[in-house]
Amino acid sequence: MDIERIRALRGPNLWTRRTAVEALVRCLPEETEVDRIPGFEAALRERFPQMDEWQIDGPAEPVPLARILQLATLDLQARAGCPVTFSLTTATIEPGVYQVVVEYTEEDVGRKALAFARELCEATLAGAAFDAAAAIAVLHELDEDIRLGPSTGAIVDAAVARGIPYRRLTQGSLVQFGWGSRARRIQAAEVDATSAIAESIAQDKELSKAILEAAGVPVPQGYPIRTVEEAWEAMQALGGRVVVKPRDGNQGRGVTVNIATREQLEQAYAAAREHGSQMIVERYIPGYDFRLLVVGDRMIAASRREPPFVVGDGIHTVAELVTEVNRDPRRGTGHATSLTRIRLDDIALARLALQDLTLDSIPPHGQRVVLRNNANLSTGGTATDVTDEVHPEVAARAVEAARAVGLDICGVDIVCRTVFAPLEQQSGGIVEVNAAPGLRMHLSPSFGKGRAVGDAVINHLFGTRGEDGRIPVVAVTGTNGKTTTAKLIARIFEQAGLRVGTTGTDGIRVGQHLIDTGDCSGPKSARSVLMHPGVDAAVFETARGGMLREGLGFDRCSVAVVTNIGQGDHLGLNYIHTVEDLAVLKRVIVQNVAPTGAAVLNADDPLVAAMAEACPGEVIYFGGATPALDDFDGPSLLAFERARGSRVVFRRNGHIVASQGGSDVAIPLAEVPLTRNGTIGFQVENVMAAVAAAWASRIDWAVIRQALAGFISDSETAPGRFNLMDYRGATLIADYGHNPDAMKALVAAVEAMPARRRAVVISGAGDRRDEDIVDQTRILGNAFDDVVLYQDAAQRGRADGEVLALLRRGLEGASRISYKAEIRGEFAAIDHALARLEPGDLCVILVDQVDEALAHLKQRVDEARSATA
Repeated sequence: MDIERIRALRGPNLWTRRTAVEALVRCLPEETEVDRIPGFEAALRERFPQMDEWQIDGPAEPVPLARILQLATLDLQARAGCPVTFSLTTATIEPGVYQVVVEYTEEDVGRKALAFARELCEATLAGAAFDAAAAIAVLHELDEDIRLGPSTGAIVDAAVARGIPYRRLTQGSLVQFGWGSRARRIQAAEVDATSAIAESIAQDKELSKAILEAAGVPVPQGYPIRTVEEAWEAMQALGGRVVVKPRDGNQGRGVTVNIATREQLEQAYAAAREHGSQMIVERYIPGYDFRLLVVGDRMIAASRREPPFVVGDGIHTVAELVTEVNRDPRRGTGHATSLTRIRLDDIALARLALQDLTLDSIPPHGQRVVLRNNANLSTGGTATDVTDEVHPEVAARAVEAARAVGLDICGVDIVCRTVFAPLEQQSGGIVEVNAAPGLRMHLSPSFGKGRAVGDAVINHLFGTRGEDGRIPVVAVTGTNGKTTTAKLIARIFEQAGLRVGTTGTDGIRVGQHLIDTGDCSGPKSARSVLMHPGVDAAVFETARGGMLREGLGFDRCSVAVVTNIGQGDHLGLNYIHTVEDLAVLKRVIVQNVAPTGAAVLNADDPLVAAMAEACPGEVIYFGGATPALDDFDGPSLLAFERARGSRVVFRRNGHIVASQGGSDVAIPLAEVPLTRNGTIGFQVENVMAAVAAAWASRIDWAVIRQALAGFISDSETAPGRFNLMDYRGATLIADYGHNPDAMKALVAAVEAMPARRRAVVISGAGDRRDEDIVDQTRILGNAFDDVVLYQDAAQRGRADGEVLALLRRGLEGASRISYKAEIRGEFAAIDHALARLEPGDLCVILVDQVDEALAHLKQRVDEARSATA
């Protein structure tokens, strides 16, 4: 078995809406039916006894080794604690080759599980050893290392429940919620509105205490110190038990409380000194340690924290008791679990010594043995929820403290005997305020009820009225017309005053700024646009290649537009062999329309129209774009949907008509220059699709009309999309058409345009099927007088002259051609054709290097103008 290719599908894709790893697997003939391999199942069970059943019930069906790979990859992840359920194996048309797809929640874990599954299959066949338990342990540890921690994870879960999209921006806890201008970002429990100044104040314990004291918030008296002697002087001045802590610290590191003697003070100083040269000595407040969580202007949750401890049983040593406590599955080594394992380090040993104990001591039954001075969860402490017990004045003090420091989300540490009474009545005080507070103690307290603190953070970011952080996203796909349609939709949005981000085969644009060049019609480019803070709406040209490689760059769109499905759009590549296969792939954007959104589908294309049943939202059909259907009437899908009261867009009496429930809006084609008064049928289709998308996006009709009237498909607006130029009285049309359906549309368009003679300059893409290259010139041969064939430098895997030979074959039997030439080089072919043109001629130039060819044409046109000026 050989894995020839592995892809990470990071968005909705051909197989599933979930993230998944896809492997192209080639099996040997004997591996296509593992039940014929003697002893295979028993050997597999011996190595991986936990694996779920894989035998197929019912009629016998061959089980290839690729399917065992699939099931093992899924099972290994599931048993490592990953919440995965989806997987499949599908055979390709090539014997022994399969596509294996397995869901993952963390890409690195999914890839590693696939590698382990492969090792398992190979070990089973070879009779070698495989340690499934060790593999599962590795996957579990890897998952814990890279998945979001409980604090960030709770906020993400709350966002997902509300339909807010998110994207993890780093391997850490930096996450973006929403898109474009509506996006917000967090890092753990810190939001983008939190100022660096507020965070710095919270980090500086002395400064934050001074600010709280100035605001009238009760705080313990204290002094900054640098030396042991200064610490002793401060302790004497305070006249009682004290606390020593680093001036800049968090998570309770270096904090020692309830210090009564100089010896204890020196030990505490040494512990704090490890975390900085500046420290604070402050009055010790007797009582319990409480953490109050403030989000915005409300106290959301409260916990009473206990330092790590064990209770003696008169039998086991302290070390044995700690080991038993650490067996609690809620305890881990980092922040991925709700509790942290108790560490037996120097601090724990020192705390034991204060109790006249060692690790080998056996405490009597019922004795409480404290193992640390502070009660932070990160050092093994526990938490009890007391949210419902907090006195309103205590909660108000916590909010005042957060506001005084300037924190949107704040962990306020209070020491007092009870939260039932105001702090002033019990000499309690606020001892710290913390930026980016941990949420674990509130989500999964050791005792008491967990609180929906993730919801509180999301409500703080997006309000409570259902805002989901999304901007309008229109995805456009199809064999032909998608670039022009996408650009026209973007122009309508811009006319409506929106800042629009677009992706396509000619780059990424935000407004009028070109952000990136080249083919940017894939998911990576879409994600880049959705990250841009200056984008109010996005229009994505969504090509088949990106969907196959990685899936979509968004979880769902507000509008999906499918222009058409035709021959020649890379058929034969990546196991997409038929137009039906292509339709299934292009349908992905329709399947991922928001329930409140719409799919815009071509009613004249049966493969596109059939996608309607896959749409979770509304369907708006368009069609009837050819002059023969200028009088829209008759038994058709459009007529049926119109009669039902559905929204439809069609052509009638020289107008584009948007109709619903007897109410029509008509736009004269004479006012849409892109269509040349309705004579260019494929441009009429593109306009209808754009109008339907704008209608679905609730754009005002006056705005739509104005945008259509001002849109011209030139080399600046839509390069390589039926760009018209004048050259010495001849008409030039530069187009990027590259498949048989595009050729048919071009022929129909130019036949509607007057010309003395017609010429075409054409090459063929080497990565197309032979029949598609031949069909292009077969279609063009009977429509043009002059044909100039050219071979470009990039043959995409073809031998020298092979593409020219296929193009030549398509011209066999063409009766109209009176002149034919074969040229090496695109620019040389263009110049050859231009030299033959006379006033009144028409020349279609099918460009390959779009930007370069258009620049070359512009230079020749400018030269001709200068010569006649």
